[in-house]
Amino acid sequence: MREPSLAVADDFGALELYRPQLTAYCYRMLGSPFDAEDAVQDALVRAWRGRERFEGRSALKSWLYRIATNVCLDMIKSHERRIRPMDLGPALEPLEKNLHVRPEATWLEPIPMRLVAPDPDPADVAVERDSMRLALVAALQHLPARQRAVLILREVLRWEASEVAQLLDTTVQSVNSALQRARATMSERLPGPDRERAPLPRSARERHLASRFATAFAGNDVDGVVALLTDDAWFTMPPVTLEFQGPAAIAAFLRDIAGWRGPRHYRLVPTRANGQPAFGCYLQDEQAGVFRAHGMIVLTLSGDRISAVTRFVDNSNMARFGMPRMLA
Repeated sequence: MREPSLAVADDFGALELYRPQLTAYCYRMLGSPFDAEDAVQDALVRAWRGRERFEGRSALKSWLYRIATNVCLDMIKSHERRIRPMDLGPALEPLEKNLHVRPEATWLEPIPMRLVAPDPDPADVAVERDSMRLALVAALQHLPARQRAVLILREVLRWEASEVAQLLDTTVQSVNSALQRARATMSERLPGPDRERAPLPRSARERHLASRFATAFAGNDVDGVVALLTDDAWFTMPPVTLEFQGPAAIAAFLRDIAGWRGPRHYRLVPTRANGQPAFGCYLQDEQAGVFRAHGMIVLTLSGDRISAVTRFVDNSNMARFGMPRMLA
């Protein structure tokens, strides 16, 4: 994006041009689109109010990222780390007694790509999709806040170490040291397939796999869903502390706990979250004759199989993806 001139720094619209990329940055830092939008709004307001102190000694972009980083660091101090159910411990047996809601936990949340790439350049979209994967954003949350900022700025946004050092008021040596420690933690936290860069284009194979999953899920076809999974696939459902792993455990959950033995009818509406195939999930209300919102599903793919199914139960995410609360 072309850097606005200093003359237009007094125009709030010039700052607004940076909202998508700042939202992407803050989402990686905070793990929540809600928190990211709040952080960006706070950063832009601070920039606007402090515009008289902007003397052009750095690029407008660098100045805004500095403010946004400070907002995020403050928010991280006052918030719990955002997690996924598998962060709470090993996979559980598919028993109803293992289903608990942890309202005190702060859960990782999905983000629609339109918030971070509204008018996308194909190359920019490729980078955004790859660096927004749920597993990657979840792993980032395990880093200390400043290490998190260093890794994102250096590895994702490709800033020079000197630029990051200036932004964080530290030395290049400190930045390089933080980056090494962050890389080591990420290597431990990311599942094997997620250490590699994900395929960037939306391939026909990806669309076919997502379509097969939607058909099987909507049809209560347990065998059809299980046939699409990797041997170590996860099924999680935040805010329920549910982390079943492996086709057998997932099949048992769907049959015995999720009620797929009976006449439960779903409808899945395709979308994308974090650059991954996703669906708005709707459950039929037979008495009312409608399908009501029942959370969102995000798929993580590994080759021609699904390595994770993340079912976000909270319907508050759906409006952000343009999903209605009810389907006729």
